[in-house]
Amino acid sequence: MRPAPTRAAALLAAALAAMAAPAAELPPQAVAAALALATEAAQALAPPDARVLASAGALDPRLKLAHCTSVQPYLVAGSPSWGRTRVGLRCTQGSTPWNVFLPVTVQVLAPALVSSANLPEGTRLDASQLVQAEVDWAAAATLPFTADQALSGRVLARPVAAGAALRPTDLQPRLWFAAGDTVQISARGRGFAINVEGRALTSGREGHPARVRTESGRVVVGRPVGERRVELAL
Repeated sequence: MRPAPTRAAALLAAALAAMAAPAAELPPQAVAAALALATEAAQALAPPDARVLASAGALDPRLKLAHCTSVQPYLVAGSPSWGRTRVGLRCTQGSTPWNVFLPVTVQVLAPALVSSANLPEGTRLDASQLVQAEVDWAAAATLPFTADQALSGRVLARPVAAGAALRPTDLQPRLWFAAGDTVQISARGRGFAINVEGRALTSGREGHPARVRTESGRVVVGRPVGERRVELAL
């Protein structure tokens, strides 16, 4: 009579069997549905006439997915619509329910301004250095510029290679006013708008908060938004 296998031997056999079993692949139609969903979400935010291209990455090869006859794609809360993102895939009809996240890369190709030559840090831009070209808007966190009026006279904060899209992070912040300047303070809310005059206590550099004293003597902190203009968030 053959002796019964020990618990350790049974566990080892199960592990070897699992290692030998091939990882289940996602059905092609499920991947296609995930890419269609990602494309639709990106197009809702893309500029007019943009070309949106979505490509799928690979799941972790260690995953073992049971056979499934119906896979439902869904957008993952908090995941970006552009660039590197992920789409959820949920098995709704199968012997063993599962849920995985498929890596997806979404490109948003549309015209924007690019550098016509290699430009060093400190370059003061003008229209002759800029051309229109199709670029991937999703390649960085900030959107590229599309109008040269917004770039004329701006100074580069870093070198820019020929053909690279110009984005806000490439530019030195503008100094909208100096400490001691008289500034216009605006605040807007639901159904009202306030505009008063004040005196800057700190310089107003683009992208940095500034302290301003109102005519009544109250000190407020706002966002420099233009020449001697501060906006308060309510």
